[in-house]
Amino acid sequence: MCGISGLIRKNNTGLQKDLLQQMNEIISHRGPDANGFYYWNNVGLAHRRLSILDLSEEGNQPMHFGEKYTIVYNGEIYNYLEIKEELIGLGYAFKSATDTEVILAAYDCWSDSCLERFNGMWAFTILDKSKNELFCSRDRFGIKPFYYTDNGEYFAFGSEIKQLLPLQNSVKADRVVLIEYLLINIDNHCERTYFQDIFALLPGHSMRISLTDFKVQIQQYYSLYDRVIPNHNKLIDDTATLKAILKSSVSLRLRSDVTVGTCLSGGLDSSAISAIASKEYVDKTGRKFTAIHARSSERETDESDYANEVASFYNMDMHIVTPKTEDFVQLVDEVVYTQEEPFGSPSMFMGYHVFQKAKELGCKVMLNGQGGDEVLLGYERYYTAYLYSLSFIKRIKELILQANNSGLSYKEVFLYCFYFLSFRIRKAKLIGESLIKSELLKAYSFDTLKKSVDSFKDIYELQKLEVSAIQLPHLLRYEDRNSMRHSIETRLPFLDYRMVEASLSMKPEYKIRDGWTKYVLRKALNGILPNSVIWRKNKLGFNAPEKTWLNYHEAKMKEEISQSKLLKEIVNLDKLLDIFSTLSLKNKWKHYNIAVWERVYKVQ
Repeated sequence: MCGISGLIRKNNTGLQKDLLQQMNEIISHRGPDANGFYYWNNVGLAHRRLSILDLSEEGNQPMHFGEKYTIVYNGEIYNYLEIKEELIGLGYAFKSATDTEVILAAYDCWSDSCLERFNGMWAFTILDKSKNELFCSRDRFGIKPFYYTDNGEYFAFGSEIKQLLPLQNSVKADRVVLIEYLLINIDNHCERTYFQDIFALLPGHSMRISLTDFKVQIQQYYSLYDRVIPNHNKLIDDTATLKAILKSSVSLRLRSDVTVGTCLSGGLDSSAISAIASKEYVDKTGRKFTAIHARSSERETDESDYANEVASFYNMDMHIVTPKTEDFVQLVDEVVYTQEEPFGSPSMFMGYHVFQKAKELGCKVMLNGQGGDEVLLGYERYYTAYLYSLSFIKRIKELILQANNSGLSYKEVFLYCFYFLSFRIRKAKLIGESLIKSELLKAYSFDTLKKSVDSFKDIYELQKLEVSAIQLPHLLRYEDRNSMRHSIETRLPFLDYRMVEASLSMKPEYKIRDGWTKYVLRKALNGILPNSVIWRKNKLGFNAPEKTWLNYHEAKMKEEISQSKLLKEIVNLDKLLDIFSTLSLKNKWKHYNIAVWERVYKVQ
């Protein structure tokens, strides 16, 4: 797990080495253990290392494969031992015990089809001297980031956006992306970022950059739309299959030469991972498994009792952090800088404190439950699509069961089931007409929101869209920035591609059943977790005490917003400030977040 940087001087004159060094230094937090540089003609590659496998200098990068290839790589290939064994059988020899060297040999053996064999997360660039090109790749679901820009003189790439800002004449916002954030709260769904002229290589995509004519070719090598085959046969009990894949996924993600721990919110996903990992970790190492929980100071969002119950059940080494209001106030600029782009709520601060604690404890690798809700239908809003997949009689029965077993009232169930199809676009348009300047709103088509809403009529299409574009990408960005800011690697067992493909292919009746979300996972965890955790109805997940924090900070928020030149260009600022106290907490935060982001990154 590391950070990468790259520069190509397009006029074939010498590189500005100090520019590459600056880019690499900006992400020193991603790899404090070592840094390295390699220059070849008009190309410069740089790397910051966070040592996880083979802690010796043999694992340092840029790493070379004879005179043929040079790689900079961020991520982990969890099944590298199995691939390595296969390559040894084909005549390859290895100098290190790293997965990096396995990637190089695999690329030499199978070219870019090697990606199909990798089970893991990655963003890497291979300098292929034989072809005079760079081959870049990002993992199937975009767990690891890859950004790039072209300013005419340089083509540059890196693990974080902030590395690429020194190449910009001025830092400008992409106003369309900002408007989407304000109106529909959907971001990171395409190659555009909040920064003009800085782009993301999309999940499941590779890029070739010719060093002869500097043409860039981007190709999708993985798509859920090709891989997921809906199971339309009669209902089959998939519990054993899911349980086996999850255990295998967790086991692979425990491979490490440093301490591994877990983020334990007390929810079903993090509890499942923590329980399975704890047992195997204790069996293999003889040491307690470390768990960290961020506790909300508001009782209605506090789930520390569940986290403590799971930790006690498996005798984990449990640590609880309780961020205070003053912590929030003091860290606003730091967390906004860390995240690089605006984000949806102050819950981001809870994750920040978890990884801060992990660093303090020397726990260099952390497991987390991201992805479980998206692949196993864990959000209540998925009821809409599920009901559409049922006959009328079953639909009525399921509505009643949802009210009984979901923890929601009948009114709430009704709103969840019909809000997305009836009111979501209309509500976004009303907010837009109220606050967004009319000339900007006219240019916005709401296509992204329409696509999202339409997907609720087909549960299989909904899940593919949620994983590939609408929901998961921004969660993975949050996860990567918070963890890597503290030099911590996070691993996500629910995003093992086997788990994703198997879960999305299951009949919906086994993911939502009798009103229970993630039904198949709950069944699979019988005997692994306490029933009070397996069959809990309320869903939170490291929620921040938003009401306490934002109400305390409201005067400062209004002051910051009033000074925002960017918001003044986009919204009717006077009206916004007049009605600010009546806005929802989410909308208050989003406007404030933009204003702070603008100041921190000097955005024009």
